[in-house]
Amino acid sequence: MSQYAPRNIGQANTLEHRVFQDEASTGQVVSPWHDIPLFADQNAGILNMVVEVPRWTNAKMEISKEETFNPIKQDIKKGKLRFVRNCFPHHGYIWNYGAFPQTWEDPTVQHAETKAKGDNDPLDVCEIGEAVGYTGQVKQVKVLGIMALLDEGETDWKVIVVDVTDPLASKLNDIEDVERHLPGLIRATNEWFRIYKIPDGKPENVFAFSGEAKNKKYATEIIHECHEAWRRLVGSQDVAAAAGNLSILNATVQGSPAQAHPNDPIFSRIPPGQNLPPAPIDPSISKWFYISSATV
Repeated sequence: MSQYAPRNIGQANTLEHRVFQDEASTGQVVSPWHDIPLFADQNAGILNMVVEVPRWTNAKMEISKEETFNPIKQDIKKGKLRFVRNCFPHHGYIWNYGAFPQTWEDPTVQHAETKAKGDNDPLDVCEIGEAVGYTGQVKQVKVLGIMALLDEGETDWKVIVVDVTDPLASKLNDIEDVERHLPGLIRATNEWFRIYKIPDGKPENVFAFSGEAKNKKYATEIIHECHEAWRRLVGSQDVAAAAGNLSILNATVQGSPAQAHPNDPIFSRIPPGQNLPPAPIDPSISKWFYISSATV
C-alpha cells in the first residue's frame, strides 16, 4: 500500500483537471514537489518518483510549480491543452515520465559542463520498467543514468531509472546494463527527445555530451545538486518569488517559511476527490508524424 494517493479533481483532458497528492493514512493533501521525500531509502539507493505521464499516453501532464500544493495538471499552450505528438515509430511517451520530488533545476546556475542554466523545474525522470503507471503514482526507483537535453537553451536533465519491483530491476544497476538487457532503448530515448517538438514547428532538440547517457555515479551527483538547490528554494520566499512566484507551500518541511499548520484553513479549500470519466480527446492527437531528420 502506497503512503500516498492521488486526489483527482475534474475530468482528465480538460483545463480544470488537477491531480493532488494525499497522505494516504490521513487523507490530508500534501505537495508532490515539496512533501514527498526524494529518498525512500537513501542507504539502499532507492528514490521516490512522481509519475506525471504514464507510458503510451500523450497528454503533457506536469507538476504545477505555481499553484497551491503543486497539483499535477495538463500543460497549456495558447489557451489549449498540450499533447505530445506521435513521431513514428513512437506512440506518446515511451516510458513512465515524471519528476523527482524535492529537486529543482536552478535557473540562475550555469552547469559547468553543459554551459547552460537550469530549466526551473523539478528533475525529469524516465522510468523504463514494464508496468504502465498512472498519473500521481509514487514509484520507488533505482537510478541508472542520465542524459542532458539542451531544451531551448536550458539544461533539462533526463534521469533514467527503473521501478525497484520490476522483474529486471536486479539486473539493471548502471547505464550499460540498460543496453545489455533493453537494447535500443537509450537510442530511442535520444531520438524521442530530439524530434518530439518538430511536429509543432520547433527545431530539433540537441543534447550535451553528444547525446551520450552518463552513468549512475554522474546521475547521482546531479540529483544531489538539484536536491540542494531545492533546499534553497523551499527555504526562501524570496528565491521562490524571483524564480517566477513558485509555490513552496508545504505540509511537512521543517524550517520552511511556507510550512502550513495542520489546522490551516487552506487545506479545506482543496476540493474533495472526484471519480469522473475522462473527456474525449480530439482524434487528431492519434496522428503519426514521419520526421525525415530522424536517424534510425
